[in-house]
Amino acid sequence: MATSSPDRTAQFPLIERRYGQPVSFWLERLSELDDTRYATLMAYLQEEHGFSRAHANTIVMYARGSQSSQRYADVDAYLATLTPTQAVTARAILTAVQQCFPDLEVVVAWNKPMLRRGSDYVFGIAAASGHLLLAPWGNGVLEQVAPRLTGLVVNKKTVQIPSDWTVDPKLLAEMVAARLDQLDARDAL
Repeated sequence: MATSSPDRTAQFPLIERRYGQPVSFWLERLSELDDTRYATLMAYLQEEHGFSRAHANTIVMYARGSQSSQRYADVDAYLATLTPTQAVTARAILTAVQQCFPDLEVVVAWNKPMLRRGSDYVFGIAAASGHLLLAPWGNGVLEQVAPRLTGLVVNKKTVQIPSDWTVDPKLLAEMVAARLDQLDARDAL
């Protein structure tokens, strides 16, 4: 069973049960490798020992000194790492969505600001070098709003927007409403 704790050691009992060795065994194996690059260590655990990506990442990052998977305590801590322009735009996006859907909770998940309803993620935002990414959750959400995305870079699951994007509350509301409709339909079953 997965744990929501950001403490990497919270995953250790599950890893030990699944892979049949104490974590100290895996940490020792990693320390014996000549190459300490992240990709090499991940490949060793995944390809040689059948680790899932998540479990391999937990062990590798712990071996590299990271005790927690949580980088930001809250949205403000995340926004503080962005350029001033990106931070203003990201905050305006989150505010616009929350004004339309006040029942959504803002959380940090995967070290990015996310909006969720209960345990279901609805919408997220991330910063990259020189742009922001809108990340509506749910299959087909981007296809539903495609006509409104003219002039923006549409990826498989995200929409790239300029750092100084003029917030479009109607577009954001359509994205979020499409995801909420999906969740409502699922819950009605």
